[in-house]
Amino acid sequence: MNDSHPIHVIKIGGSQIDNRDFLAQMVKTIRGVQKQGVRPIIVHGGGNEIARLHDELGVPFDFVEGLRVTSEQSMRLVKMALGGIANLRVVRWLVNGGVKALGLNGIDMGLIRVEKLLVDGVSLGRVGRVDVVDADVLRPLLAQGVVPVIAPISLGYDGLSYNVNADHVAEALAVALGAAHLVFLTDVPGVKIVDRAMRVLAAEQIEDLIFGKFITGGMIPKTRAAASAVKHGVPSAIITDLEHYARGEGTYIVSTQDRSQQSADGDEMP
Repeated sequence: MNDSHPIHVIKIGGSQIDNRDFLAQMVKTIRGVQKQGVRPIIVHGGGNEIARLHDELGVPFDFVEGLRVTSEQSMRLVKMALGGIANLRVVRWLVNGGVKALGLNGIDMGLIRVEKLLVDGVSLGRVGRVDVVDADVLRPLLAQGVVPVIAPISLGYDGLSYNVNADHVAEALAVALGAAHLVFLTDVPGVKIVDRAMRVLAAEQIEDLIFGKFITGGMIPKTRAAASAVKHGVPSAIITDLEHYARGEGTYIVSTQDRSQQSADGDEMP
């Protein structure tokens, strides 16, 4: 992809796509960044839809050592919720707003291949860990101005479909595509450390900040995925909300090596 058309991989949460105001603002924001020459890719979750389907159909969640797993029965509902309800909703809003959007998942054209995820040697059922991303599947779409909207259902080497954490899918796509930014859209404008909104964090700091309980809760997987993407070559990851993303603001996570180089060159961080 031409450097004049940078790729932004944008992760949105399942709770956000339940919010009509968020969806309307998302459409405006995507149109805005496209006018600036950005090629967006959207990765979405769908936890609320998954939970609703389980409740409505009376399917219990399975747990192994306190961790939620995706059983064979649950996987059917995950595919319905993520690949159906959630994905179609995001695509519908974008298309109705004048954006050329195409719904995809990691199984389509073998986009994302995964291995079974084990936690301390324990299987979580049909939960996968990203192994390989075929970036060439997406490049022709991006060149045509299409916005891929990707549900985090992916293909195992055993030929089965797997549920994958959407943060990790977004990270893997950003690395494989050489994205300029990996963007995690949240309901807050950035990461706060001791009640102070941070403009920049070093990827190498993240684990220490988590260990010290300066970063907690749902921000932990986002900052970890952001730091991992940066360590694997993505120039920066941004944790922000829609309003601040549109202005190029939020918490930028970068590598200390990049910061040192920019400091030596006399440039400021974003």
